[in-house]
Amino acid sequence: MKKLCFLVLAAFILSTSSYAWQLVPMTLSVSGDNNLQPIGNGHPKSPIQPPTVYLDDYVLTFETDHPDYTLYIKDGDGEVVYTTTVYSSQTQVTLPSTLSGDYEIELVMGNWLFTGWITL
Repeated sequence: MKKLCFLVLAAFILSTSSYAWQLVPMTLSVSGDNNLQPIGNGHPKSPIQPPTVYLDDYVLTFETDHPDYTLYIKDGDGEVVYTTTVYSSQTQVTLPSTLSGDYEIELVMGNWLFTGWITL
């Protein structure tokens, strides 16, 4: 009986956690935002790592420990079609379902700009 309970529990854990294994993080590039005033001498001691963000349908999922970001979604012409603030307490942002096609995603954190492309 114990073995059966263990097998059922293991199957449940694997079935619920396999969903997270299917998500692939977005590739974001890093650059400094030249429109903002520099802080310090402008040369960080170590390179900043882009945030880990996953896209599943219209939901962006962020790591649980991240700073505040301003999120911009731009169309092919560079026009901002959606913007919001992603607070450090948020782990998910649902994008408007009216968006369809390829979009540039920008996450702004202070003087740092993280960019990538998404298809909705």
